[in-house]
Amino acid sequence: MFPRVILNGILIKKSQQKKIGSPENYKERFFVLDTKELKYSECRPGKKPVLKGSVELNKIKFVEVVNTELPIPCNFKFPFQIFYDNYYLYIFAPDNNCRQQWVTALKEETQCNDTVTKYHPDMWMEGKWRCCQQTEKLALGCTEYDHTTLASKKPPMPNPEMIQPHTDMRVVTAIQDFTPTEIGDLQIKKDQKYILLDDSDLDRWLVQDLEGKTGLVPSTYVAGKFETNFSRFEWFNNDIKSDEATQLLSKEAKEGAFMVRRSSRPGQYTVSVFSNVPGANAERKPNVRHYLIRQKLNSEAPFYVAEKKSFSTIPELVHYHQHDCAGMVTRLRHPVSRPLSDRRPSIVPDDPFEDREMNPLELKLEEKLGCGQFGLVMGGTWRDKKVAVKMIKEGAMSEEEFKEEAKVMMKLSHCKLVQLYGVCTQRSPMCMVFEFMEQGALLDYLRVKKGDLSQEALLGMCLDVCEGMNYLESSNYLHRDLAARNCLVSKDNVVKVADFGMARFVLDNDYTSSQNSKFPIRWSAPEVIRYGKYSSKADVWSFGVLMWEVYSEGRLPYEKQNNMEVVNSVNRGQRLPKPDLAPEDVHVLMKWCWKEKPEDRPTFAQLLHQLPSLPNE
Repeated sequence: MFPRVILNGILIKKSQQKKIGSPENYKERFFVLDTKELKYSECRPGKKPVLKGSVELNKIKFVEVVNTELPIPCNFKFPFQIFYDNYYLYIFAPDNNCRQQWVTALKEETQCNDTVTKYHPDMWMEGKWRCCQQTEKLALGCTEYDHTTLASKKPPMPNPEMIQPHTDMRVVTAIQDFTPTEIGDLQIKKDQKYILLDDSDLDRWLVQDLEGKTGLVPSTYVAGKFETNFSRFEWFNNDIKSDEATQLLSKEAKEGAFMVRRSSRPGQYTVSVFSNVPGANAERKPNVRHYLIRQKLNSEAPFYVAEKKSFSTIPELVHYHQHDCAGMVTRLRHPVSRPLSDRRPSIVPDDPFEDREMNPLELKLEEKLGCGQFGLVMGGTWRDKKVAVKMIKEGAMSEEEFKEEAKVMMKLSHCKLVQLYGVCTQRSPMCMVFEFMEQGALLDYLRVKKGDLSQEALLGMCLDVCEGMNYLESSNYLHRDLAARNCLVSKDNVVKVADFGMARFVLDNDYTSSQNSKFPIRWSAPEVIRYGKYSSKADVWSFGVLMWEVYSEGRLPYEKQNNMEVVNSVNRGQRLPKPDLAPEDVHVLMKWCWKEKPEDRPTFAQLLHQLPSLPNE
C-alpha cells in the first residue's frame, strides 16, 4: 500500500548551489529513506513539517562517504554524498556509525542502478575538486567506485557466546540501558551482551563491548546467565525464611513490597511479595504471597514465575516484574531487605522530587477547569506563570501511587506532550502542576470550531498527536486512554497529548491489566476488550479513533450504539465509517490502525511518515 520506510532521522543538508552565486548554508532536515525515494523536510516547532525536497532512488548514480581534511562548518561532522541527475547532495551525520548506516542502506537500495565507474572522494569547493583539482563540476571522478554495499564487506560481529574468555572473564547481559554519567563509564544497551573484566567493586563493574570499548557500569544493570550470588541487589535476602519474610513485608505494608530469597528447595529461589488484594483466608486480610522461581531444563531462558514469560537470569526476571505483574498478584514495586552490617548501599537514582517539589505558598489557585478520575483540575498561577493544577482527592490514590504517576510524567519530555512543571506533596490534597493549555480539551475545541477548520488544520491536529505518541512509543510507554478528550490545545493551536494517569512503563511492549481495570470501550482495541491486553498497537487503534473524532469534528464514536453494541460490532469486524471531511487517504490510515491483529497495525513511526504526505487541501 505504501513504500516501506527503511531509515529516518535528523541530518544536516548542505545547500546544492544549483544557481551561480547562490549562498552556501547548512540546514537541519528530517530525512526519510523508503523503498522509493529519499525525502527531507523542515521541522517547525508546533507546525506540520514542510517537504523541502526528494530524490528518486532510481536516479541515484553513486553514494559514498566524503573524505576531507576541511573543517566542517556545522555541528554534524561526518559527511556523505549522493550523485543524481548531475547534482551532488552533501549530507552530514552526527557520528560515523550513523553515516555508515545511511550509506549502507542507500547503496543496498541503489546497487542495481546504472552507477558511475569513478567518483570524487573529496568535495567540490571554490570552483574545483579538492581531490584532483579538476575545474569542471561534472568531470569524471578520480577514484574507482565500488557499488557493493558496506554490509556485504563488513566482517561478521563476533558472538559473545562463542568467545573463549580468560578464567576470570564472564559474559553478562545488560538488564537495562545505561547512559554514562562520569568519565570512564561505558554506555550499554538492554539485552546486549558484554564481557565482564572486573567485578571486585560491588557497585561498579568493568565491562567490554563487542567493539572492544571498555568502561564502568552499575553492577545492578547487568547479570550473568549462571549467576548465583545476588548480594549486590537490594531485593536479595540470602538466608531469610518464609515466616521472617512475611513479617518484614507485612511490617512494610506497601503494595508491591517484595524480596527474593533462597528457597527451602536446594538451588532454587522464591519471590515474596505483599499485596493489599485480600487473600483466600477467612478474614480476607492483605497478605504476603510466595512465588517459587521455576526453571525449565535445557532452555536459553530457564527462569519463570508465570510460564508465559521466562528469562535467562533471575535479575532479568525481577526487573521485568517490577514493571508488569504478568501472573503475579501485583508488580514488584518496593524492594525490602533485612538490615545487614556488611551490605553496601545499592546504586539508587536521585529522588526525582528533589528539584520538582514546589512551595505551596507560591501556588495560587483560581478557576475550576474540569474534573478528572482522581480529582479537580484547577487553573492558577505559579511564580506569575499561568498553570493547570491536577489535585488528588482524598482517598483516590495513595501517596505512593501519586509519586509513581508523577515519576512517569517527570521522565517524559516532548514538545507534543503536556509538560509537568512540578509536584506539591507537602500540602493536602497533593497536586501536580502542568503547563496551561489555553484552548482546553481537543474534543471541546473541535465542537466549538465546527465548520471553521481547514483540511490543513485537521491534518495538523492528527500529526501533533502522532508526534507525541511516537515519542511515547519510542520510550516504551503506553498511554492506554488516548482520545480527543485527553489531548489539549494551546493558544497557538498546537495539540498536545495529556492525561498520563493510566500510563505505564513496559519492557516488552505488552501489558495485561489487573483485576477490575476500567477502559474506554469506544476507543479500545479488540484485544483490550476481550483480554485486557495492552500494547503500543492498542494505542495505535485508539489513535485511529481519535483521527475519526478530529475529522468528524468531535462526534461520539459509534454514537447510535451502547457499549455492548459497540463490543459486538467490533468483534464482528465492523469499523467506524469514513467521516465526511476525511479524504480517502486519511480513511485508509484509519482502517490501517483498526486491523484485527495488532501485528498488522502500523507503528506510530510509520504513521508519522505517512501523515505529512497526505492531502491537506
